[in-house]
Amino acid sequence: MNKCFVLVLALVCSTLPVLAQKSVTLEELLSTPFPENLTAAKTANRIAWTFNQEGKRNIWVAEGPAYTARRLTSYLQDDGQPLSELAFSEDGTTIVYVRGEGKNVSGQFPNPTTNPAGTEQTVWSVAWSGGEPNRVDAGDSPKISAKGVIAYVRDGQIWTASLDSSEKPKQLIVRGQNHSEEWSPDGSQLVFVSTRGDHSFIGVYELAGNSVRFLVPSVDTDSDAVWSPDGKRIAFVRRPAEQRDTPAGYFLQPDKPHPWAIWVADVSTASSREIWHSSASPDGSYPFMAKDTGGGVIRWAAENRLLIASEEDGWQHLYSLSVESGSPHLLTPGNCEVEQWSLTPDKKAVLFNSNCGDIDRRHIWRVGVDKGSPQSVTTGIGLEWSPVPLSDGKTFAYLGSTSKLPPQTFWGKLDEPGNAKILGLDSWSNNPVVDALVIPQQVIFKAADGFEIHGQLFLPNHSKAGEKRSALVFMHGGPIRQMLLGWHYMYYYANSYAMNQYLASCGYVVLSVNYRSGIGYGRAFREAPGRAGRGASEYKDIVAAGKYLQGRSDVDPSRVGLWGGSYGGYLTALGLARNSDIFAAGVDFHGVHDWPTDNWDGKNISPELTKLAHESSPVTSVETWKSPVLFIHGDDDRNVYFTQTVDLVARLRTRGVAIEQLIFPDEVHDFLLHRDWLAGYRATSDFFDRRLKQRRDASGTTAKTQ
Repeated sequence: MNKCFVLVLALVCSTLPVLAQKSVTLEELLSTPFPENLTAAKTANRIAWTFNQEGKRNIWVAEGPAYTARRLTSYLQDDGQPLSELAFSEDGTTIVYVRGEGKNVSGQFPNPTTNPAGTEQTVWSVAWSGGEPNRVDAGDSPKISAKGVIAYVRDGQIWTASLDSSEKPKQLIVRGQNHSEEWSPDGSQLVFVSTRGDHSFIGVYELAGNSVRFLVPSVDTDSDAVWSPDGKRIAFVRRPAEQRDTPAGYFLQPDKPHPWAIWVADVSTASSREIWHSSASPDGSYPFMAKDTGGGVIRWAAENRLLIASEEDGWQHLYSLSVESGSPHLLTPGNCEVEQWSLTPDKKAVLFNSNCGDIDRRHIWRVGVDKGSPQSVTTGIGLEWSPVPLSDGKTFAYLGSTSKLPPQTFWGKLDEPGNAKILGLDSWSNNPVVDALVIPQQVIFKAADGFEIHGQLFLPNHSKAGEKRSALVFMHGGPIRQMLLGWHYMYYYANSYAMNQYLASCGYVVLSVNYRSGIGYGRAFREAPGRAGRGASEYKDIVAAGKYLQGRSDVDPSRVGLWGGSYGGYLTALGLARNSDIFAAGVDFHGVHDWPTDNWDGKNISPELTKLAHESSPVTSVETWKSPVLFIHGDDDRNVYFTQTVDLVARLRTRGVAIEQLIFPDEVHDFLLHRDWLAGYRATSDFFDRRLKQRRDASGTTAKTQ
């Protein structure tokens, strides 16, 4: 490791002007507990969620009417073992959850602490009243039936176990990779998806008879199976078979439509019929983006209707579809997108979050599933997400933040949402550090080809008239993400937002860019032509951001840097490779550097497209790379191969580029250890302090600035 990192001990910037008010430290900004996995019981006004506080991850719960939060588990070490997939038992007295992450392609569990004893991913249960958790088995995706049976996935197979541990776990021996299991309302049957490579089936397991049958098996790909409220029917998605030489790989393949249809099957007779199919246009494609919302692509609602997600009008919206006849009815109109949703207990309405009317934020709305008009539930300058209706149908919980207050858990009444209250660990409302933070400004600018780009501008407090500062461009990953005018709803980007706040407190002007191929601005923006390995068209947006900063009167145009992670790391490397004349330094967190490396993202890609992908990569422009760079990467990365950084560093060394590196052995892509986030951001701040406090003159030489 470069000796400069051994010296990076201070958390407060030392080389740029210090604020007159309370200083901001990375420790403070990253110490706030981050809430996730919010869920509610079916038969009691009970809610549960997880808090990640400096790497110590625990389940918290609260119950009406007082909703006093309490910690349910006692995992008190920064050990890199996340908690996820919380689910209540039918009576609300037990919670099952998953601890740890899954295996990589080599069959290894993440072990960021390099624990010689090893790690695993396991299913646990814990009583609502408290006590020691009970280990159920290795696995993930637990679902509890009305009969008290847990179904879960272990190594691509479905297993069952009794909630009270009275019976030994049992495997459903079914060929293929089996997943996405859902119990019938009465708990007597289990529907699941059985993936067989180039096709998949919908299977139904009958608990009493210990038997499995498949619903209308075909050569097509079936998925997204959901039960009707009475348990007599199953709706599912069918996508047509493709030729075996069809190009595949999101980042490399040519853009094409992905049509899909919805089928409904009678469980007792297995008779099935198609009730709707999409158009064959690109906008009619299967909404892959909706798979990350937690709400699913389809859900069975009241009045014999299905709630479905679609981008048929170019934006991700919710539609209501009669199971018997008719066309889908648009429930959430407008040039905006729905991201997360939950049905109310009676299944007659849906709570959802979206950027409708406030495109760079998120708010919660409500709409009836039988047509109706959306009604706003939350408004204002904050962000709200993960809405969860409680069992009484009158109360709801959600997660929210503002530009200065990190994410918190809230509860409130649907008819008076303005009186929502914070649930547990509110350590920031009265913290003096809040006053030292900045409110990011919305900025809109255009790329050279006319694309309109949104960003969030962080301006340092107490700037002096005529002072020219160093500036930074930040780029999110994904790329199917959107940075917002407040603390982000994803852990990775909540950390990024905190870091941008910290950099602003150190005197940097920071511009966070929502480049094309991200979400929030419609499908045409997300699926922009020539993006990624098909021409890197989104790089035009990064150049425009750099020039925007260079044109500001408060920015020294010779001291503009850039940083980002994953896809943002790719764009960081591309900026340094192609435009060291604009970008004076950069920090690349686990970025992609050569799209075709190791057939990284596709199969059956033509030689012409492979060549284009290579030319769209930073490795093909190293000869013009002049600016210094810091690479940060974990070598157990499951999203971006570590070899992407190994290869680029080797290329840059032959060019004499100033390279620094911070490598985390056994760490994954989204760092599992809090201390690794802290170390990475310390190194980033130190790197920019050293590299951007020097001004380059017209000859390319450097001179120190004050």
